[in-house]
Amino acid sequence: MRKSLLLLPLAILACSAPSQTPTRSFNQTLLQTIKTFPTGGGYSGTDATKNLLPLASQPTPDGLLIIPTTARPSFCSGATYLAFLQTLNTLSPLQHPLSTKLAVATDQQDGHGIFGRWNANGPGCAKLIADLNLGTNFTKLENAQPGDFLKIWWTEHIGKRERGHHVVYLSHTPTTLTFWSSNQPHGYGQKTVPLTNCKRLLFTRITKPQNITNALTLTPTDPYLASMLTKDHTWPSILKKTKTKTKTQ
Repeated sequence: MRKSLLLLPLAILACSAPSQTPTRSFNQTLLQTIKTFPTGGGYSGTDATKNLLPLASQPTPDGLLIIPTTARPSFCSGATYLAFLQTLNTLSPLQHPLSTKLAVATDQQDGHGIFGRWNANGPGCAKLIADLNLGTNFTKLENAQPGDFLKIWWTEHIGKRERGHHVVYLSHTPTTLTFWSSNQPHGYGQKTVPLTNCKRLLFTRITKPQNITNALTLTPTDPYLASMLTKDHTWPSILKKTKTKTKTQ
């Protein structure tokens, strides 16, 4: 009996000991992923450029094959979506039917499917992540960590009249913001802009990538995101729809 009592705490300790190789975070993996992407290739926001993405995100029996070199020229949300998919695939191979659901379709419209949600004006990525319960959205620059996704608005308009950019946040100074994306005019790569150019910032941090399986249950279309092409929207409505935190953490 005494021997069993002595061994019991050791057994509990062994069962509760942390893994020797802790799982790498989504942000860390994303930062490694974008290092493998090509640089340059040019920037273009045409439908023809968007239709290069199906060739760059191909479902296979072993997972989703991501070929970013195929998607050149590129554009911002196309580049970040491919990086998102490749990071998920690295953490856990995306098998059918999930791989087919996540792959970009030819002529995929804003608000339709998974990429159509990500690619929508306004808070496309942020609302998708909130709906899938993949992570959190926030607005405070001081809370940002390298590897967060970021939507930048260059003007006050949201929706049909907006001008914006979708990127992977890297760093900032008191006066500048540095990020990775497909940027005008060169394409894939890093860029630094004055913070004064950024009228609004909406960050997205993926903390529960395993919930990507929730994509299988989404409706074919998100009417709210689809309406971003034809309607103006307000900042308070964006924050509510994306469950965004606005306080410093």
